Amino acid sequence: MKRQGKFLRIVLAAALVATVSWGVGGEAATRQEVAAISVNTAADFQYWQSDSPTLKSVIKFVEEANNPQSPHYIPPANRIAVFDMDGTFYCETAPLYFQETMFLHRALADKDYQPDKKMRDFARQIQPKIMNKTGLSAEENKTLIAYLTKAYAGMTPAEYRAYVRKFMDTEETGLTNLKRGEAFYLPMVEIMSYLGHNGFAVYIDSACGSDTTRELVEGVIPVSSDRIIATDFGYTTTKMGKDTASDHFYDRHTEKVVISGEPLLDNGKTMKIFSLLKQIGKKPVLAFGNSMGDSGMFEYTLQDNPYNNAAFCVLCDDTERELGNVKKAAAMQETAQKRGWQTISMRDEFKTIYGDKVKRAVK
Repeated sequence: MKRQGKFLRIVLAAALVATVSWGVGGEAATRQEVAAISVNTAADFQYWQSDSPTLKSVIKFVEEANNPQSPHYIPPANRIAVFDMDGTFYCETAPLYFQETMFLHRALADKDYQPDKKMRDFARQIQPKIMNKTGLSAEENKTLIAYLTKAYAGMTPAEYRAYVRKFMDTEETGLTNLKRGEAFYLPMVEIMSYLGHNGFAVYIDSACGSDTTRELVEGVIPVSSDRIIATDFGYTTTKMGKDTASDHFYDRHTEKVVISGEPLLDNGKTMKIFSLLKQIGKKPVLAFGNSMGDSGMFEYTLQDNPYNNAAFCVLCDDTERELGNVKKAAAMQETAQKRGWQTISMRDEFKTIYGDKVKRAVK
């Protein structure tokens, strides 16, 4: 059994490097097909099981919010829904978040980039842990967050987004027929479309980097770029030197804006509350997430809200069509029930996740 486990780890590690080479194909719903999802009425849903409690709850919530005669009517200006991205409407399991997986490619497989020895050694150290889903130590997580920007220091925002776009064309690890740029949960995209078509302002509130998030969802998810709240990259200019940004005069003829390489300030947990306050200035009435990283968003939505409100937590409990973890999902469900968050079972409520040709490749 030990030899078999070791062999599987080697195969998975090799698969990561192989599948992050540019240009691998996929057979999930394409980005164009995802973008074409349009749900105006309750009858338009296609990707949810008909007996889904989540679907029934959301439809009831929306119908009451739009009915002036209902005690749960919500004025249009206050119909605000917020969605986390990774694990809520986009894959975070194959093998990890998009941004972190892209770093491994950058440090270990990108022939056009030469990382320093310290960065390469760190990437080699954490790669098997990410592939085996054994988790990183607190110190490793801290270092990883730092490298998520350091690996792209000196790139302009446009150059970074082009890099993201290119990486989107690689294939997810552990799931068949799925490109990273196509890895959207079709049922959740339907919810976002339905809300948008029924008077709700839909926002994304993600811990993923802002430029990464915007590139992933642009032209696919029905949320405009000004409604995307995310973790910020640090920026500088090629001639700022030791100046502070507030003191520096930017000369468009002689310099460019580039990624500074300073560590990300993670937009998670309570930080999500602060970012909502800064960008929206109003309390959401609906919040959709999938983990304790979304707990601040959930709790803030439910606390002292003058309008009908709800928080929904997506459970990654599907082990056939996703890389679900039943034990982890059960623990999250228990927490959600204690906190008053409604849960969404991918296994029981999603008719499909990415499209019928996407399955778990390794069990």
